[in-house]
Amino acid sequence: MAATTFLDTPQGRKLAYHKTDGTGPTVVFLGGLKSDMEGTKAVHLEEWAKAAGRAFLRFDYSGHGESSGVYEDTCIGDWHQDTLAAIDALTDGPIVPVGSSMGGWQALLLARARSERIHGLVTIAAAPDFTEDGWWASFTEAQKAELQDKGQVALPSDYMEPYIVTKRMVEDGRQNLVLRDPLVLPFKVRCLQGTADTAVSTETALRLLDHAECADMRLNLVKDTDHRFSDEACLRMIEEAVQDVLAEG
Repeated sequence: MAATTFLDTPQGRKLAYHKTDGTGPTVVFLGGLKSDMEGTKAVHLEEWAKAAGRAFLRFDYSGHGESSGVYEDTCIGDWHQDTLAAIDALTDGPIVPVGSSMGGWQALLLARARSERIHGLVTIAAAPDFTEDGWWASFTEAQKAELQDKGQVALPSDYMEPYIVTKRMVEDGRQNLVLRDPLVLPFKVRCLQGTADTAVSTETALRLLDHAECADMRLNLVKDTDHRFSDEACLRMIEEAVQDVLAEG
């Protein structure tokens, strides 16, 4: 396995990454909340890219994986800065972001900030605005009071240890919402979503599809598939979606 390389960002963070040289556009994997670049989808897509001679990048946000920082001290805006730093420093020319869960939100923020760089976009169980529409909207009054008084609240997770939600995460999330204002995506977009996903609902996927301004945007709902979206059939669908947006015309 190739050694991890690190990027020093303008904000003073150290981001861990793996970069594969090849033909462009560069495929960039954007991972989910509390995930890392060693996840099944990221590594599988890297292997696919190597076999195809395709340029590829995967990295850890600050507070994730091998990168610097502590998760509880970071937030959506920090990870957006990380994404921009990685894209600007480590890629040239057109890119194809592939955003999984929270990475789907990051991909949409990236599309808003670097639209001219994006050749096409793929999302997997995208979770735009989840700090507001998922966390905050579902909090009880007691949880809201705890967040205000203690600065954080713990939420159970079906996939790992409880999420620690900080006041900063919620407040920063409100500064980075993408489903309230116009969201123009002037390139191919392919969205994948499992109907058995308990972390991100099909309603979220449909809301994104309805909200975005895009001439070529498709949503593939996969029956009985959960949030991981990482069995062999799902991995093939991800490959096919990436190939679809890479294709000319």
